[in-house]
Amino acid sequence: MVTHMKTTVEISDSLLEAAKQIVAREGITLRELIETGLRQAIKDRKQLKPFRLRKASFRGKGLQAPMRGASWERLRELAYEDRGA
Repeated sequence: MVTHMKTTVEISDSLLEAAKQIVAREGITLRELIETGLRQAIKDRKQLKPFRLRKASFRGKGLQAPMRGASWERLRELAYEDRGA
């Protein structure tokens, strides 16, 4: 069973230099720093909730009767009517 895999990652020179300063100061390896960062990034993304658009209707019951069967193009046309478009 393989527990580690070698890979190549391209990162900016400035990011690598900052990482080298951290590993020297903290007495850890670059591998440890990278793995810690990846674990944190993965953890953060797992905690993100999917975006949900809030209900924003205002005392209404949808489109007015004459507009209920209108196409999106027609609704957009009406929304931008008299706006110089």
